Amino acid sequence: MMSASASPVAARTRLVIVTGVSGSGRVSAMRVLEDLGFYCVDNLPVALAPNVVKLASEREPPIANVALGIDARERIFFPQWPQVLDDLARAGFDPEIIFLDASDEILARRYSESRRPHPMAETGASVPDSIRRERLALAEMRERATRIIDTTTLTVHELREVMTAAVMGVRGGVQMALALVSFGYKYGHPVGLDLMLDVRFIPNPFFVAELRPLNGLDPRVRDYVMAQEQARRFVDEIGRLLEFLLPLYQREGKSYLTIGLGCTGGRHRSPVLARELRDYLARAGFAATVRDHDLAR
Repeated sequence: MMSASASPVAARTRLVIVTGVSGSGRVSAMRVLEDLGFYCVDNLPVALAPNVVKLASEREPPIANVALGIDARERIFFPQWPQVLDDLARAGFDPEIIFLDASDEILARRYSESRRPHPMAETGASVPDSIRRERLALAEMRERATRIIDTTTLTVHELREVMTAAVMGVRGGVQMALALVSFGYKYGHPVGLDLMLDVRFIPNPFFVAELRPLNGLDPRVRDYVMAQEQARRFVDEIGRLLEFLLPLYQREGKSYLTIGLGCTGGRHRSPVLARELRDYLARAGFAATVRDHDLAR
């Protein structure tokens, strides 16, 4: 445990802790931080974490950025992490916790494709049971997270962009990263949304026979949705609201904003409106990316 006398030194070292459910991309996220110049240590025993951070801060010159990767595989010592985080905060390090998550379906698929056993699996335990056990073990870490990143639909390249925005952001003079995520309420909303907009008030193309098998990337679906006066007004009203809000969020130091747009199934209305809103914001000078959470369901 570190004493309070470490606080003046600690202020010179930034500490980022990366954790999350197995299969959500922690190893890839740590590689991103390493490329950004962080001193990275993955799977560090909990008892050694304060020592690593203290040594980094007391070097001359001190190591400016330290990242620790932790997961629930450290079964015996993992329950000590909340106390260690409290000790680090009291010593002046104020850890930033980035929690990576993904849907259970995607996690199970990733383990199936990799043919690797789940790290929390006991004899005879299924992957879904192991995922549930790990979520319980990580519940407090998730609750304490500074930022939750949903990697369900992220490619490795998109994860790099999200991680870079999350840790650099305003600190590095980078414009706040803005993501628009379409999803279907029938599947539950994605994790990590900062704002959530319900677009189910717009007539549903699903009930038009020739549009039902299509999705929001098809021009015919787009034309049907945007022919609705309430859809056009939605884009204009929400666009103006975001023109007001985005500079204020960035001024307060927010580096990444995720806005969810949900319809019933996530295949028609929300993908269309996410792209229309992206184009509105582009005309206003704000760059945004679009991700479709449930388009392929």
